[in-house]
Amino acid sequence: KVGIRNNSPYAADKAGVVSLTKSLAKDTAKSGVLVNCITPGGVNTELFDGLDEKYRQTIADGMELGRLLEPEEVAAMAAWLASEDCSFSTGAAFDISGGRADY
Repeated sequence: KVGIRNNSPYAADKAGVVSLTKSLAKDTAKSGVLVNCITPGGVNTELFDGLDEKYRQTIADGMELGRLLEPEEVAAMAAWLASEDCSFSTGAAFDISGGRADY
């Protein structure tokens, strides 16, 4: 989604997921299989528990909304994507980065 200083492999992996999503969506559309992905910003999980509070705040400050994303927010997006309410979306990257993405 965004370039990440000193972490090119990670950034390339994330871009690959979006490209794979778009390609798979084209490959499976005629069969009725929908393929989308979720592109979250920093999610407030155990990964952040070991970080000192100042560094956690630096990460949160990097989000335009000024906070980390909660796991329940990612789950809600995934539930919607898996529901019948999302019947006409395929090949999309759903951004829930709190405004961090710059594309």
